[in-house]
Amino acid sequence: MIKLVLTDMDGTFLNNSGDFNRELYQDVKKIMKEKGVVFAPVTGKQCERVEELFGVDTEDLWILGDSATRIKHNGEFVYESLLSNKLGLAIIRLLEEISTEHTIIACTRNGAVIKDNIPQGESAIVRRSYAHVKQVSDFNELTEDFVKITIHDPLLRCMETREKLSPFFESAYIVASEAAWIDIANVNVHKGTTVEHLQRLLNVTPEETMAFGDGYNDLELMTRATYSFAVRNAVQELKDAANFITRSNQDDAVMKTIIEILSLQR
Repeated sequence: MIKLVLTDMDGTFLNNSGDFNRELYQDVKKIMKEKGVVFAPVTGKQCERVEELFGVDTEDLWILGDSATRIKHNGEFVYESLLSNKLGLAIIRLLEEISTEHTIIACTRNGAVIKDNIPQGESAIVRRSYAHVKQVSDFNELTEDFVKITIHDPLLRCMETREKLSPFFESAYIVASEAAWIDIANVNVHKGTTVEHLQRLLNVTPEETMAFGDGYNDLELMTRATYSFAVRNAVQELKDAANFITRSNQDDAVMKTIIEILSLQR
């Protein structure tokens, strides 16, 4: 019996315009409530940005946001794992040495931080995933620990950039979810470990869990759910890791699959 549904957002739950079928979601919400199923977005997006996207439907969501470094429920953070300020600034220094053409997004408890000289188009991309954004002239101004560090590269070189971050492979979790994005979190903190924490909180097993994803950063997510689904537009490695393949994100894959599976559940 399914008790928990987990879904990545961009490229999975959200369509290519960064939105979702809100009318269909009301049907999904209704059937999940009837069946006693918990719904949890698992995403690189800032928790507050997820709250903006769902609006009044945020109530009772378990949000595993900021690249699953934090869990937020009904306005309260119930879990987080942080990169130390010293380690985060060392990673940022190397990223700035590697290239000046990618955008570094340094996330703290107070929001996302970007440089004040990034192109307007890059700033707009950042604001699609982050509700709270501020600008600085120098990342060394930051004295807080980091929730995570994210890189967006419009030149699509993130796979190569990740390899250049190898000095930090043992002290941080570093994943290129696709050619345009890298997420950096505390060591051994990723979607799989944070979902495991949520499952313990809710007393739910992987056999009672359904999960959806599309990218390389969803590989660990697939290991936490017997009912693991890759959307049709997922990378091949994720399709190989998932137990099932469903429709594409453009075809409301997550919501239609939830309705189909839960309709069979007594």
